[in-house]
Amino acid sequence: MPDLLSVLTSLAWPLAIALAWLAGEFGQRWTGLPRISFYGLVGFALGSSQIGVLPAADLGPVALLANIAFGLVLFELGNRINLRWLINNPWIGVAGLVESSLTFVLVYLVAIAFGAAQITALLMAALSMATSPATVVRVINEQKSSGQMTERVLHLSAQNCVLAVFAFNAIIGVWLFHTQDAVSEALWQSLVMLAASIVAGAVFGLLVPALLRAIGNAQQDTTVAFALAVILLVSMCDVGGLSPVVAALAFGLTVRSRRVTFTQTQRNFGALGEVLTVLLFVYAASTLDWRLVAAGGVMAVVVVLVRLLAKTAGVAAFSHLSGVTWRKGALTGLGLAPLAVFVILMLEHARYAGLKVVDDLHAMAAVAMLLEVFGPIIIQRALIWAHEAPESHHAA
Repeated sequence: MPDLLSVLTSLAWPLAIALAWLAGEFGQRWTGLPRISFYGLVGFALGSSQIGVLPAADLGPVALLANIAFGLVLFELGNRINLRWLINNPWIGVAGLVESSLTFVLVYLVAIAFGAAQITALLMAALSMATSPATVVRVINEQKSSGQMTERVLHLSAQNCVLAVFAFNAIIGVWLFHTQDAVSEALWQSLVMLAASIVAGAVFGLLVPALLRAIGNAQQDTTVAFALAVILLVSMCDVGGLSPVVAALAFGLTVRSRRVTFTQTQRNFGALGEVLTVLLFVYAASTLDWRLVAAGGVMAVVVVLVRLLAKTAGVAAFSHLSGVTWRKGALTGLGLAPLAVFVILMLEHARYAGLKVVDDLHAMAAVAMLLEVFGPIIIQRALIWAHEAPESHHAA
């Protein structure tokens, strides 16, 4: 007979996911706030450094499932990117470059002002450029929102992720070489990694639709086929040292270009995606240590505010040039607030790769926790203020 402790340990994750799901359903019903904010709170509370119900994060099956869940979200985001729109309206892309660059500079200056080491400040700045696609896609689907702001937030979040992955890997490359002479080498390696990730995703985007057509299933429910392909792609990227973030985005983007799109019933990958989404947000929050969150608290609040300011101002500055009002532009920038899941998974990958420097990013742990809870609320409010979410989906 197994002892009680081993039984409870075995049931920890299933119980945590069930509890988070219940908290999300009741929390959303009672407050009107996004479900994923409650998933994050439950995950953080049950984490190994808090109540201790969940085991310490490792590269086990739960971490793999979380990465697969993130890959599914990124595929869906890529599938909603319209490159022709970006080509016809290049000011959207320019706004994204400006706001992400401004975010990098301001967060770096804040970190230096708080006494952070240069490498720590650079990594914080690179991670802060990103917008978490998991939160963006989930809230937009939950709110059933549509319109100019919704589409711009989706497109800019994808662009921000690619820029953040490039900058983060380039900075890590420079740090590993320990010399300024290696800057060009590190940039080149980061570019090669990005290009290889894009190629991997594009190859999947060409092969999977072709395979579906060959078996006569192209017009039927393709959820399972694409989910299996994402699982394989994410796993291959992990093994091959490529970016699953960029590869999954490229996969979804290529599939769209092949005229294979999701139907409404396949949003979030159906029931499979719903369950994995709960797991993803619980897992991400459970990796955070309250001591690190507390240690980086004050600096994190300043970083969150400066990042919001940079993204809002950067996008708003190009509002009229890109064809929307100042108000919609500012709300689009505000909608880029979510960050947590992207940062947490990037840091976990770097930590398991043996990069000890990420252990010094105490403030990023606090930033992640703040935006794990408040990021979904901020984008939800922005969608409501932009009048792009139906009334019935945000009535508290």
